[in-house]
Amino acid sequence: MFRRIFLILAITGILTGFGPLVGSADACPMCKVAVEEDEENLQPRAYMYSILFMLAVPATLFGGIGVGLYRMNSKEMAAVEADELTDAQGE
Repeated sequence: MFRRIFLILAITGILTGFGPLVGSADACPMCKVAVEEDEENLQPRAYMYSILFMLAVPATLFGGIGVGLYRMNSKEMAAVEADELTDAQGE
């Protein structure tokens, strides 16, 4: 067990040790060109809004589906509890 933990820590340390050797990444080519060419910086702002929109759509869909499932489950649980209550009173 100790050997496995030591091996994992050694591999992690070696891999993170090579981090400073890697050069920094540039922005995407379209953003870089837009920043260089656009004096008013409107184009990068448009890219930013499009990225935010693309991130918001799946979050909205999954959130809506989650809320719908939660509400459907709550109604079903209330119906089951009401059914159990009427069965208990009928006995």
